[in-house]
Amino acid sequence: MPRVVDGEQRRLDVAGAVLRVILRDGLDRASVRNVASEAGLSMGSLRHYFATQSELLAFTLRAIIERIERRMAALPPEPDQRRRAELVLAELLPMDEERAVENRVWLAFTARAMVDPKLRALQSEGYGLLREGCRSLVRSLDVPEPAVEYETDRLHAFVDGLAVHAATHPHLITPARMRELIAVHLAGLGRSAGTA
Repeated sequence: MPRVVDGEQRRLDVAGAVLRVILRDGLDRASVRNVASEAGLSMGSLRHYFATQSELLAFTLRAIIERIERRMAALPPEPDQRRRAELVLAELLPMDEERAVENRVWLAFTARAMVDPKLRALQSEGYGLLREGCRSLVRSLDVPEPAVEYETDRLHAFVDGLAVHAATHPHLITPARMRELIAVHLAGLGRSAGTA
């Protein structure tokens, strides 16, 4: 009797292989051939799920977005809105090995998205989700409405900057340091000179 293959699980396994190849060899080496080898599949089997490298990378980027969304949904209820914002932001930043991998891969995809229209659309979607998330956090902290857009811009840039610095200088921008910086940033929302 032929073995039944769970297509969605196989795709997720392939996405895991893409992450390993990117981390070990770089994004340019995440070809269909190299990923098939990493996943222990034939080229034909992999092409059954992903016809091109762009499809393969887009699925992996989508899997990262969905993983982050699942973690956010699983956060416990937190009545203190500032503490809740700290927990949400921590899920977006490389606070552990899983999130560090996602962060490094996301940064690699961001550079690739500048020249790949399929990835650009997905990266733009991720950008929009992060921006909306920042706006939601800013509003939850009772920032005066005239300052919401300004503080959304600041928080978004702050999170992006921390992600880049943590990826490039993890010995300086440690999880403890990120938590400290997040707390200070959130405490200063709505108090900047630019909100006047």
